[in-house]
Amino acid sequence: MTETMIYKPHHKFKLSIFIMHLALIFLCALCVIPFLLIVSSSLTEEHTLVMNGYSFWPEKWSTYAYTYILSGGGSKIMHGYIVSIIVTVVGTAASIAMTLLFAYPLSRRDLPGRNIIAFFVFFTMLFRGGLVPSYMMWTQMFHIKNTYAALIVPFLLMNAFYIIMMRTYFTTTIPNELLEAARIDGGTEMTILWKVVTPLSKPMVATLGFMTALGYWNDWMNGLYFVTDTTYYSIQNILNRMLLDIQFLSSAAAAEMGNAGDLAASIPSTGVRMSVAVIGLIPILIAYPFFQKYLVKGIMIGGVKG
Repeated sequence: MTETMIYKPHHKFKLSIFIMHLALIFLCALCVIPFLLIVSSSLTEEHTLVMNGYSFWPEKWSTYAYTYILSGGGSKIMHGYIVSIIVTVVGTAASIAMTLLFAYPLSRRDLPGRNIIAFFVFFTMLFRGGLVPSYMMWTQMFHIKNTYAALIVPFLLMNAFYIIMMRTYFTTTIPNELLEAARIDGGTEMTILWKVVTPLSKPMVATLGFMTALGYWNDWMNGLYFVTDTTYYSIQNILNRMLLDIQFLSSAAAAEMGNAGDLAASIPSTGVRMSVAVIGLIPILIAYPFFQKYLVKGIMIGGVKG
């Protein structure tokens, strides 16, 4: 009886761990399977893909979709990568810096008007000025059209949700006694922020930085609204333009006969869509391992605090 009472909770614990592992495997599969399907489809011959549908292993291998994209705009894609890298690095650094500068004062309980400022930050999460007023403001007052600022500043530079997350992290994780000790040693508020608070907040900074970088890398709306000069096209705008051109050629060729019909058959429209997604994902897959340890640490800290 005593042995049963001792080992029964242990068996329950092992069962709960097993169920949790199964749930995590299932969730991971939901994330990985669509990506594998995209890669497989991008390497499948177009006619086979249209006739037999999607599969997790190419029935007939073909790299024609990638060749078609690179031969038609290889230099454009490289230029788009460079623009996207510049915008992502500069935008992420500026966004994190502004988030820190905004969140740190809000975490101070002695800040005058702290609740009012926090309300205005939260208010921007519920209501926006609208697309047309925003477009007029950025183009007619700030004159950012066809500049790198058009890809960085509107809609993405500072996120109210990230500010609230960072403020909460400061108030719940960093001891106030540590900040008081830094002030006694003669540190100014900026010194405390950059030399004490920021190093202790690396997991949250890395997490928000990665999320911000994803937003910048995947963004194509700013380029659609504020950029007409192809010199400033990001990789997402270039790939989106290629998709639109391919759809136009396919639709126009399908409505004609003869050579146009042959042209329609030679355009790998379905495979190109998949290869475009793969090309856009490659830099994210390369960058993720460098952020993984900070993301895991941030999740663990959140779990302990919660």
